[in-house]
Amino acid sequence: MTYATEELLISTIAHLLDGLKHIAVGVLSPIPGSAALLAASRSATIKKVSIIGSMKEPYRLDGAVDLFDCAAQGRIDAFFLSGGQIDGQANVNLTGIGQYPNQDTRWSGAFGSAYLYFLVPKVILFREEHTRRVFVPKVDFISAPGTSAPNVYRPGGPYALVTPLCLFSFNRTRECFRLESIHPGHTVEEVRDNTGFEFDLPASVPETAIPDSQTLQLIRNKVAPIIADPYPDFARKIWGV
Repeated sequence: MTYATEELLISTIAHLLDGLKHIAVGVLSPIPGSAALLAASRSATIKKVSIIGSMKEPYRLDGAVDLFDCAAQGRIDAFFLSGGQIDGQANVNLTGIGQYPNQDTRWSGAFGSAYLYFLVPKVILFREEHTRRVFVPKVDFISAPGTSAPNVYRPGGPYALVTPLCLFSFNRTRECFRLESIHPGHTVEEVRDNTGFEFDLPASVPETAIPDSQTLQLIRNKVAPIIADPYPDFARKIWGV
């Protein structure tokens, strides 16, 4: 079966969520949200998926307060973060470009990202643009730090980075990313050319597994109608829902 790039990313992220219990999804996250729903549809361990913006039970959240309370109580196993800039230490910039506070470009802000980065054990970074503009040697401003000093209490942090080109894992001990797989149609050289930071590289990099027919059926028939609630334009564009 043929598949869309978005379906490949959904399938790739879903594999990272196996064995968890509660997955939370923030705003502007149709692909991570779909991945969480896919993982839940085929996992007996996942008991809850919370999606900000969904009005469907049982996915509805009572706003950010509910999300933050759950994280503080240790009741969220995975969350997703993005950023205007991300560097090799998994620092995320959601604030703007240039020297703070006189920045050339200002974004909407962190909105509790650092808080969740510290508390959620498995934070998956995700960007639909893989360029040196996004993946920089060092972010201009650290809105949410990827690592902390050993004496800092931090049960949460980065686990992986998924882009349209590849999948990285994050080594918290070495404080760096490791290339785990290359998506079909792309190369290691392409990843290097479009990544501004250094990363670990295995001797042989496998190709990312494509979604099989059963996975695509789950995405299109079960996931799509649910994610269409908070993201109707996305569902209409990809699946015609």
